[in-house]
Amino acid sequence: MLLDEDPATLIASCAANFNIGPDRSSLHRINDSLSTLHACRQAQLDGLQSTLQKLSRQQQTLSSTHSLTLSSHNPTNHASEILRLDTEKFKVAKQASDLEIEGERMAAELARLEETLGDLDDAGIEEGAEAARGSSEDETQKLLKLKLYRMLNIDIEAEPATGIFNKVIIRQNSKGDSHIIDIDPKFSRNFYSNYLWGRL
Repeated sequence: MLLDEDPATLIASCAANFNIGPDRSSLHRINDSLSTLHACRQAQLDGLQSTLQKLSRQQQTLSSTHSLTLSSHNPTNHASEILRLDTEKFKVAKQASDLEIEGERMAAELARLEETLGDLDDAGIEEGAEAARGSSEDETQKLLKLKLYRMLNIDIEAEPATGIFNKVIIRQNSKGDSHIIDIDPKFSRNFYSNYLWGRL
């Protein structure tokens, strides 16, 4: 024999001298960890698959809504609506411009009338008080009224013999025309006031 002892005895002795308990315990722990990791990964995959299905359903819903919107859109109606809004915007802009011009004209007219009123106030004209007193107009008041009439392109002429104003001349410079009106005492001042305003 090559060996002094029985090979089976040697093998049994070698196996008895090796401590494989810790190795077997490590293998069990590794198997447990692998099982836990597999379960976690499976759970994560299931969650991702559920999210993917949900997003897929949302994508289908949005695609259907988008297709419906495109099918209901009419380019002709859209173009006509844009054209209508542009026309409306132009009209509003023109009206605003016209109103601004009219406002400037009225502001100028108001300033002119305020200046005339200031002149009359400085002269101390109190028409209501004069009517109550029945007093005659003094020369200052007459001059101021004549100035106001001239501003309106109205000239008043008096009869040389009596000094009574009996003729009115209305000049229309824009037309290059004039009107002569004879004042008749049988008609009221109100009548001539309305008549003169109608001629201006």
